[in-house]
Amino acid sequence: MRSLLAIAALVAGLLLNAPLRAQAVEGASFDDTARFLAGLQPSSASPLAALAREPVWQQHAKHFDAAWAGLESRQLAKVRAWAGQNMSAPGQTLFYMFSGPDFLYANAFFPNASTYVLSGLERTGPIPDVTKLRGSALPAALGHLKVSLRQVLSHSYFITSQMGAHLSRGQLNGTLPLLYVFLARSGKTVRDVSYVQLEPDGTIKPYEAAGPGAIPRAVKIVFSGGGDKEQTLYYFSTNLANNGVAKSGFLTFCETLGTGDSFVKSASYLLHGGAFASVREFMLKYSTHILQDDTGIPASQFKEDTWSLQPFGRYTRPIPVFARNYQSRLKALFDQSKPAVLDFGIGYKWRAGQSNLMLATRKPRQTAASP
Repeated sequence: MRSLLAIAALVAGLLLNAPLRAQAVEGASFDDTARFLAGLQPSSASPLAALAREPVWQQHAKHFDAAWAGLESRQLAKVRAWAGQNMSAPGQTLFYMFSGPDFLYANAFFPNASTYVLSGLERTGPIPDVTKLRGSALPAALGHLKVSLRQVLSHSYFITSQMGAHLSRGQLNGTLPLLYVFLARSGKTVRDVSYVQLEPDGTIKPYEAAGPGAIPRAVKIVFSGGGDKEQTLYYFSTNLANNGVAKSGFLTFCETLGTGDSFVKSASYLLHGGAFASVREFMLKYSTHILQDDTGIPASQFKEDTWSLQPFGRYTRPIPVFARNYQSRLKALFDQSKPAVLDFGIGYKWRAGQSNLMLATRKPRQTAASP
């Protein structure tokens, strides 16, 4: 009797978790799904090949081809050129706090990282299965995806309040469809996608659904680009405020990855206050480089004996809604250095010639002289 009960429990567990990996077994591959959503032709043997012949997808592909061509010339090519000139010896791990699903700029600034850690409040959503979109569901889902990406393609950032509401609706909801599009359009091959579970002690393990209403809060994506080297992207749906990271184990997990680089942009100046001090302290302790716009860590928090600060672009004043976050020390740094303007836009002042970046580089430790 016990054996029968054990077998029944095992079968029930397998059925409960089957949808988490069903796409890779029965439907289209992860990579073909990512390419299809991004408006790129899936493989000829893919179950999505027939859908890619439908006029609604052909129009979708044409729209994204034009959008990415403009983005490439206006932004991404210039970002990659800037990073190649100014980001010497980048680390293997990138911590991108308050990122949402923005792999696009993480990859543009840090293309060679082995591990990307992205985080935000937005949910991962279900692993996309486009083979289930039939009839009017397909144009609705593709239209929803275009609207979700409109802000970041035009302004370089997501508006959190709008994105949270928008990504909770439609059949392609959550951050995963957007991550798929960014990976595919960045020339990556998506090899594997799986939900993971973050434990309070910072360890991660395969996701185990606690019940029918359980919602995964973290995903691991393995991909490659232009070669055999595999790279890993983690996206965590998590509260980065002090009380949130204390309970979730998120920063403890990040610590297990060792030192890396950090990237912050369009972060609502959250790192200026005490409510996010834990994340700020982590970045200052575990980063070799910190690349940020003025919404990141205040310039006054960087100790002169520990960090070299290099400004780029123009710093004037924050946009009106964040006027109280003006930094006199940062303004003095820009006035003293007189850097050239950036030829691409980044952050809340997203027009070329108006944006700012600061690269903080940890100084080598000084060893005591021998007596």
